[in-house]
Amino acid sequence: MASSRSDGSRKSKAGDAVAQRQKQLESFTQGPEAQLTTDDGVLLPDNHNSLKAGLRGPTLLQDFLLREKLSHFDHERIPERVIFARGAGAHGYFELTRPLVEYTRADFLQEVGGRTPVFVRFSNMMGAQGSADTVRDVRGFAVKFYTREGTYDLVGSNLPVFFVQDAMKLPDLVHAMKPEPHNGMPQASSAHDSFWDFVSLMPESSHALMWLMSDRALPRSYRMMEGFGVHTFRFVNARGVSHFVKFHWRPKLGKHALCPDEAARIAGRDPDFLRRDLWDAIERGDFPEWELGLQLVEEARAEKLGIDLLDATKLLPEEQVPVLVVGRLVLNRNPENFFAETEQVAFHPGHVVPGIDFSNDPLLQGRLFSYSDAQLGRLGGPNHGELPINRGVCPVHNFQRDGRSRIGIPRGRVAYEPNTLANGSEFRVDGGEQGFQSAEVPLEGVHIRRRSPSFDDHFGQATLFWNSQGSWEKEHIVSAFQYELSRVDTPAVRQRVVDNLAHVDMRLARKVAEPLGIGPPDPRAAAGQAGYREPQGKPALESAPSLGMEGNGGGIQTRKIAVVLAAGAELGAYKVIQQALQDAGAITKVVAPALGTVASSSGQQVPVDHTFQSMPSVMFDAVLVPGGAASAQALASNREAMQFVLEAYRHCKPLCLIGESVELLRQSGIASADAPAPAGVIIGTNEPTTRLQMAQDFIGAIGKHRHWSRGFVEQAAG
Repeated sequence: MASSRSDGSRKSKAGDAVAQRQKQLESFTQGPEAQLTTDDGVLLPDNHNSLKAGLRGPTLLQDFLLREKLSHFDHERIPERVIFARGAGAHGYFELTRPLVEYTRADFLQEVGGRTPVFVRFSNMMGAQGSADTVRDVRGFAVKFYTREGTYDLVGSNLPVFFVQDAMKLPDLVHAMKPEPHNGMPQASSAHDSFWDFVSLMPESSHALMWLMSDRALPRSYRMMEGFGVHTFRFVNARGVSHFVKFHWRPKLGKHALCPDEAARIAGRDPDFLRRDLWDAIERGDFPEWELGLQLVEEARAEKLGIDLLDATKLLPEEQVPVLVVGRLVLNRNPENFFAETEQVAFHPGHVVPGIDFSNDPLLQGRLFSYSDAQLGRLGGPNHGELPINRGVCPVHNFQRDGRSRIGIPRGRVAYEPNTLANGSEFRVDGGEQGFQSAEVPLEGVHIRRRSPSFDDHFGQATLFWNSQGSWEKEHIVSAFQYELSRVDTPAVRQRVVDNLAHVDMRLARKVAEPLGIGPPDPRAAAGQAGYREPQGKPALESAPSLGMEGNGGGIQTRKIAVVLAAGAELGAYKVIQQALQDAGAITKVVAPALGTVASSSGQQVPVDHTFQSMPSVMFDAVLVPGGAASAQALASNREAMQFVLEAYRHCKPLCLIGESVELLRQSGIASADAPAPAGVIIGTNEPTTRLQMAQDFIGAIGKHRHWSRGFVEQAAG
């Protein structure tokens, strides 16, 4: 535990802590040396051959060089996380833009402009380390703040709610989510019997299921993904007054999603898609950024909200309590070593600093034990806090000694306190006013193993979420439920799920049930199941626009645009549009039948970045096809080129087709000369007077991300 320090000693110029943290990590960084040695520094005479008894004789046990190398190799992996095993991380900083002295005494939330170094890890909840990034899943969003008062971890996810209300059910949920134990399948998927069996028997999971079946579970990029603290925490100010607080991370690029078919194709082509996207953006200097928003509630007001803030299966709609933006998170540096940093980083919701405290949320309370216990097993002992990635920037002083993997070398004869044989200042600390002060929360009641009746409404917020979605979002949710449940072999499980959905929305339940070979939804059957609770009262809101993803924008910065062309392409309009795209922050890549260069209609050689085979349309956000009769004819006769363009159309991506290139869609019956262009499809000419407007129209179409209104018509065209 950090020693007490006066507030004055903590003050430093904005940005100093970030530089200090980077310098601290650099002191542990090792670069390549000129010669190979053992771990003890002994020079290696030969790094290809073991010591043998004769040229063709057996290897000798005395070869300590071989034994050291093999022994290290045999032990270089550590147990992976039980959940959120597959992840990607980055360094950066948090900058405060609004002082919060009225709400909290936390030092890093006082001074506007102050920058706190951070390490952020994004992850998938269900899959193992080797699974794919783009599966339907909950994503972890964990932020480690290296503050001057200690390390603070905000360990959240991209969904604001969870599946269970009490930590007693957390192991059961995870076991149900994971591959079934008899055959170890399926990997990284919720579409199997054991998961749906469990949640069908747990009505409290209904709200989280709606989020999991929505597009939120298929983010286009970590950089376009929201984050939430999930639980309710407390802010405590210098006077001891506390407020409940909920945390929101809002991406600067807007919140955007993949479609399921696209996500599945990406998983096969590039299972590291989200990890690579984050790494490449930082390497380019396109630093990901989020706003930090807070919902702050006075304790006296909390009981009047009609929502129990201690229930992790509920959210607090922004329409009831607006989100106050207080800072920004910027990721600007990739890790030097994935294992040493991203894999060894240890997050724990119990890592708080003075001014931030816990609520009585029973799921949070269980996590406070579970995370510390898990890190002890995963990282080999109680000293994982000394690993460089976990080490704080503030001084640490206590008398905890020894243990596995101790890195520091404590001085002195004392391993206890109070004492007078060390500094002497440790003799007695008893009720001091410095350091961490727990919020003085009155307690009442008796020991009881039950749940509060205020947790009983399991369907109201699921209905609120459903009512808040746009028409295409609802279609996607229905389709996701149908796909997942069609993979469930047990009809009774499928039936229980749709019976529960009848309490969310009967139309939703009926649509989901249609192709599943079961009976119609029966709300009375769900009400007869153990765990069902009759809702008390009426929801305060019928719908909440903040819960939808439609029209959230974010510009076109860092969007990847495929330029599809073949020999004979006309480059006049293309160059104008390409320049406009690049000026707006987008990235253009030329995709053609073969690598090398492509000759334009004027003889100019255009460098090719990718082929249709190596880089399919699912790796891009939009497609631009320049004009030119020869190019259009060559592309139309190329099966892979046609598949590229049509697949982008099927996935509702923006397309810009210039001049003769429109034939690529007309030959498929998608576009015709006497009908308006489909939504998100820009059809233009090579006329110089139209080029700038065409570029702006295309940029506007990309800014909408997808044109889902054509989503369920285009399937016939493919």
